[in-house]
Amino acid sequence: MQSVNISADLVPPPTAADFYRVNRGGGLFSEAISQRIGAALALAAHRTGLPPTALTMANLVLGLAVSVTVVTLAGPVAAGEVPAWLVGLAALLGWQLAYALDCADGQLARVTGQGSPAGARVDVLCDVAAQIALVTALSATAVAQRPSAPIWLVAAFAGTWMVNLVTSVMAAGPNAASMVTSTSLPVRLVKLIRDYGAVIFLAGLVLMVVPEWTTWLIAAFTLVNGGFLLASIAFSARASLR
Repeated sequence: MQSVNISADLVPPPTAADFYRVNRGGGLFSEAISQRIGAALALAAHRTGLPPTALTMANLVLGLAVSVTVVTLAGPVAAGEVPAWLVGLAALLGWQLAYALDCADGQLARVTGQGSPAGARVDVLCDVAAQIALVTALSATAVAQRPSAPIWLVAAFAGTWMVNLVTSVMAAGPNAASMVTSTSLPVRLVKLIRDYGAVIFLAGLVLMVVPEWTTWLIAAFTLVNGGFLLASIAFSARASLR
């Protein structure tokens, strides 16, 4: 019996649905919006021959550019010299697109088999850099809008913000565990407070509509992330004693 060789050309190219299927979640908002935009970006990158790292670097460049713009214009916005809605809208759209690129690089790597330890390290390092810039942008806006904002609040906000990134990296390892494993809709709605896509959407919205509330925004983020850190320590300590 003669063997039949199936040409690789007959294998259908991946679609946006294929890229979305391998997304790593991130929360209700991220899955509904950010990961879907990421799938479209991953498909476009695949068709143009771009590697995942190109999307990672695009995320970094865009995220830094947006945050630097917000920092630069924080004073003029507070003084009424620059429209807050314009800067806020640019931040909202720019941060969302940067996050979608961050979603896309992983999807592209998984579907096309281009993932590597080096690529994963670059992804994490770029995420750290982009989030440092975002924290700086929100802190600069808070201080510009309210110069009397306590310095300890800004420091606590910057420190606790990284809890999300650290726990996300830890959740990807072989010893990953979650304090809240339920995937019910009510639970997922509550977890929106830690959904990165939803968080940066809220941040951009505040900058656009009520930038004077930025101090309260960073205080809320500090309480949420600090509370989650303490709960995570308690959860892990309890598990280690069993």
